This record gives sequence, structure tokens and C-alpha cells, in this order.
Amino acid sequence: MIHKPTENIWTKYKALLKEKGCFGMLKEVTVNSQVWKSVFRHTFADTPKNRMLKVVSNVFMHLHPAKVKRHAPQLKFTWCMGGISFFLFLVLTFTGVLLMFYYRPTVHDAYWDIKDLEYQVPFGAILRNLHRWSAHLMVITVWFHMFRVFATGSYKPPREFNWCVGVVLLVLTLLLSFTGYLLTWDQLGFWAVTVGTNMARSTPLIGHEGPFGEQLGMTAHNDVRFALLGGSLVGGNALLRAYVWHCIGLPLIISIFMMVHFWRIRKDGGISGPL
Repeated sequence: MIHKPTENIWTKYKALLKEKGCFGMLKEVTVNSQVWKSVFRHTFADTPKNRMLKVVSNVFMHLHPAKVKRHAPQLKFTWCMGGISFFLFLVLTFTGVLLMFYYRPTVHDAYWDIKDLEYQVPFGAILRNLHRWSAHLMVITVWFHMFRVFATGSYKPPREFNWCVGVVLLVLTLLLSFTGYLLTWDQLGFWAVTVGTNMARSTPLIGHEGPFGEQLGMTAHNDVRFALLGGSLVGGNALLRAYVWHCIGLPLIISIFMMVHFWRIRKDGGISGPL
């Protein structure tokens, strides 16, 4: 009597093996196990309820609506600029991580690491250009996405908050592009960052040449330009700070805002309809 439960289990397995075969038995046992049910809390039957549960209970998909309006996927209305921008961000993240294996953010190594990547590393030129052109395209698609939202009136209530989130994402995208300029440590990147950071001296309140900057005690050694460069000139400190912001700081911030952006689209009723 002690071994009866074990015998019943083996009898059940033999019946399943005879009825459904080896793979069918393994599938049946796995799907009905407590471990499987703790991970997937619904069946696979193709019903409206299960399709909704797959979206709601998935950590990656729950930001999106369980149902989409008929007009939403229409390319002639959305241009798919938002989706393309997100796809390019994923491409940039993947290629950027690979580039980090071959790049050292120092004054003596940065330029030559880029040259080695282009001429010595197998497929390095493809990797670098894929990252570079994806960055340019992301700036373009984000601008077009903002234009489409404005042209179709999708910024109007109740979506005005999400419009503001989109503006922040646009600024963060431009900052990602700007910080990436310096990492090649060539003449174009060096002088582009020099001009850009010189403009920061005129920032209101936090620039020593900007409105109210002098009154708040801002000088050339403690204003926003000094903070961006880590000094008074574009040098090793500026390169390191641009690297950290470009590879860690800004991607984390932009990821958070994108999640809020996608979530608000769902909460605001999905993609707005045609005017």
C-alpha cells in the first residue's frame, strides 16, 4: 500500500505514452506541472479571454493594450514612426553593447580603437556603420513621429501629458546623438562638442554667461559647461563623461520615459483616431 501512489503515477505515464507518444507525454506532464502553472497562469486555448490574459500577464507585453482599434495599425495614418523609432533604439542598444567590447574611452586610445574596429575587427565596419546610421535614422524618425502627432491633433486632451513625455524623449534622443559625437575623438566630434558646450555657457540660471547666472554665483569653473566637460576644456574628462552618459545614463533615462510613454498610450485610449 505504501507504493500505490507511485504505481498509479507510472500507470498514468504509461497510458499517456501509449496514447500521445513520447513528446506528447512530456508536453502533457510539463504543462500540468505546478512549476509550469506558476509561470504561465492561463491555458493556450485561442480564445478572446486567453489572448487578453497573454498580454496582461506578460511582463514585456502588459504595457500594450489587449485590444487595438481598427485604424491603429494603418500605415497611412500612423506612418509607424513611433514603432520604427523604438526598433532603432533596440538596434542601437544591441550594436552599442558590441562596440563597448572594442572601445576604450581615453584620449590616447579612443580614435585608434575606432580605426582598429573599422579595419582590423571582422565585420567591424558593418557594426560601426549600423550603429551610426541607426542613430541618424532614429533622430529623423522621432522628428517625423512628433510631426505626425502634431499634424493629426494627437496631442490634444487627454493626451497632453504624453505629448510632454514625447518632447522629453525627443530631447533625450538629441542628447544621445550629441554625446555619441565625441566618442570617435576625431576633429568633427571634438569641435562639435566644443561648440555645443560653449553654447551651454549662455544657459539661463546655470550658465555663467546666461540670464541671472552671475547673480546666482555661476562662474566658468562651476557652471553647466564645467559640469559637462569635467573641466574648462574638451579633454579626457569630457570624453569619459560623454561615454558614461551615452552608454549608461541616457539609455536608462530614455528607457524609463519610453515605458511611461507606451503605458500612457494605453491609458489614454490607444492611438488617436483620424481627424
